[in-house]
Amino acid sequence: MTTYTIAAVSAGLSQPSSTRLLADRLGAAATAALRGHGADDVRVVPVDVRDHAHALTDNVLTGFPNSALREVLETVTGADGLIAVTPVFNASYSGLFKTFFDVIEPGALEGVPVLLGATGGTARHSLAIDFALRPLMAYLRATVAPTGVYAASEDWGSEESGLAARIERAGGELAALVAGRAPAVAPDPYEQPTPFEQLLRSASGA
Repeated sequence: MTTYTIAAVSAGLSQPSSTRLLADRLGAAATAALRGHGADDVRVVPVDVRDHAHALTDNVLTGFPNSALREVLETVTGADGLIAVTPVFNASYSGLFKTFFDVIEPGALEGVPVLLGATGGTARHSLAIDFALRPLMAYLRATVAPTGVYAASEDWGSEESGLAARIERAGGELAALVAGRAPAVAPDPYEQPTPFEQLLRSASGA
C-alpha cells in the first residue's frame, strides 16, 4: 500500500485566511495528482504557523521548542512533501514564516520536495516567490517544484486569472517529485544479521 504525507504550512495571520485557503487548494491538487501516480492514501497535514507564534519566539530565545512545536516540526521534516505558503509583506515572506523555517534543524529539509505559494493584495508582489522564497529553500537544500503559485486578491473567484490552472499544474509537479523520491527507510538490523561464527570469533578475541 502506497501512502504519502504532505505537510501544508501556511503563515497567514487572520482567520479565515487566503493563505490557508491557497495551501488547502494546493494540497487538494497534489492529492489528486498523487492518486494518479498510484497512491493508495494521501494525508495532507495543515500547519497554521500563527498557532505557534509564541512557541516560535520562545524557541528562538531559548534554542528549544516546546512539546507541541517539536511535534509540528517533526511532522514537517518527516513528511514526504511540503507545501509552504506565506502572505507577502514588504515585498517578501512574512517574519512569522521565516521564523518557522529558522528553527528547523539544519539539513532536515534536504531533498524534500517543496511547493511554494504566496498571497498578496496586488499582483505586483508575485515575484516574491522567485527572489525570496526560492533562495530560502535552496539554502535549506530542499527540492523545489518549478511552478510557484501566487494569488492576488483579484485572482480569487476569477476564471480569467488562471489561478485554478496554476494550482493544478503546481500540484502535479509536487506529486511527481514526491512519487519519484526514494523513501528514506531506516535499515533493518535483522535483515543482514552478523553470522554466529563471527560473533564467536569476536568473543574469543580471535
